Amino acid sequence: MELKYKSTRNPDVTVTASEAILKGLADDGGLFVPVEIPKLSVSLDELKDMTYQDTAYAVMKEFLTDFTEEELRDCIRKAYDGKFDTEEIAPLVKVNGMYHLELFHGATIAFKDMALSILPHLLTVSAKKNRVKNEIVILTATSGDTGKAAMAGFADVEGTRIIVFYPRDGVSRIQKLQMATQKGNNVDVVAIHGNFDNAQSGVKAMFEDKALAAELEKKGYQFSSANSINIGRLVPQVVYYVYAYANLLKNGEIQPGERINVAVPTGNFGNILAAYYAKQMGLPIQRLICASNENKVLFDFFGTGVYDRNREFILTSSPSMDILISSNLERLIYLAADCDAEKTSELMEDLKSEGTYRITEEMREKMADFRGGYATEEQTCRQIGQVYRKTGYVMDPHTAVASYVCEDYRKKSGDMAKCVVASTASPYKFVKSVMTAIDEKYGAEDEFVLLPKLQEISGTAMPEAIREILDANILHTLECDADRMEETVRSILGI
Repeated sequence: MELKYKSTRNPDVTVTASEAILKGLADDGGLFVPVEIPKLSVSLDELKDMTYQDTAYAVMKEFLTDFTEEELRDCIRKAYDGKFDTEEIAPLVKVNGMYHLELFHGATIAFKDMALSILPHLLTVSAKKNRVKNEIVILTATSGDTGKAAMAGFADVEGTRIIVFYPRDGVSRIQKLQMATQKGNNVDVVAIHGNFDNAQSGVKAMFEDKALAAELEKKGYQFSSANSINIGRLVPQVVYYVYAYANLLKNGEIQPGERINVAVPTGNFGNILAAYYAKQMGLPIQRLICASNENKVLFDFFGTGVYDRNREFILTSSPSMDILISSNLERLIYLAADCDAEKTSELMEDLKSEGTYRITEEMREKMADFRGGYATEEQTCRQIGQVYRKTGYVMDPHTAVASYVCEDYRKKSGDMAKCVVASTASPYKFVKSVMTAIDEKYGAEDEFVLLPKLQEISGTAMPEAIREILDANILHTLECDADRMEETVRSILGI
């Protein structure tokens, strides 16, 4: 049976998987969700002997039912190839009593590679299926990692262009350089004078602008998204949780059917939502531990049932989590509201107009699998140093947030279930924060001087993604104010 997708804000909108991938965002501003979350059709025992690529097919075929086996396997083969520096694609490493799922072995050394390596292939197949003649303009906002991973995925892909907006002062130096040096004739990068939420709101406003869409159509363009709001981003993320569980089984770390916890450093809520989808597919996950930094809007939400973005925006050492509007939470809200699109739309309108909304107690009960926690900057820094001194393992600040929150959850709850920590970025991407956390003496040194020192203390080779930007030319210098994003897009596209 073909699995259809609906908008979280309109029960009358139903599309195929390929149509949902092409559109990215529904016309009403809602997000596409499957009419039901499918079950795994292979056993966990069968999964434990599969490669990452075969696991990806076993999971994704349940969601992307209008793709043929040949089409989907071809997308997977092109995505998960030699651009990853480990054969496993997503290795599991036991660290300090937890299992770190290393999601940073792709071309841009962050977890976004896991989905953004395949999205361009899914999108081009979707375009052919739906006889799209327009050039597809990928419009995306990034808090640091999505942008580079999307640009790397879409660079020079025929029939596409990509425009990325990022907060000029809200990313690490290495993140900024990765974006500013990206090659590709179809790539544009813009630094905005504002934060990530400004960038994300500006992008969503352009997606919802029907007059702009009509102008684009006349010029032979149409928008699509590479953010995790695109179902083509979310579905590939489900895969690595299934793969992690299968590998725990394979390695004898857990017994068949044993329930595990998952701790995820969380900003836009896509990564942890993928773990929730994996649980709904039949994966034995007990608790989903949502780890926040000092921008703890999600921690407060799970504790109170009130989502409130009306607060100070804090720049932290984990910039990919410096987010006050967690877009993918809308998909969970929709499920908790018994798929009531009207209720979901009402809450999202409250968020847009008032900056806050409150869910019902019944909805909160349906989110009982989630636990919120957060780490301060001091706690994050201390976690990096302590784990390094105890084990020799070096982790980036985002991973450290999840590691700390998982430890704290265990202490407070007594729940000692095996825990998979989503390790979302290479420490090389945040070398200054990491090295200073290990020893304060490094705080005065230049970021690039610290790279070989990190290589020495971690015992891991400097990733190619870092080596290639050290001498690369700056190709993108465009900046704009947050309220001039549409004007900037018009200028880039010549409309």
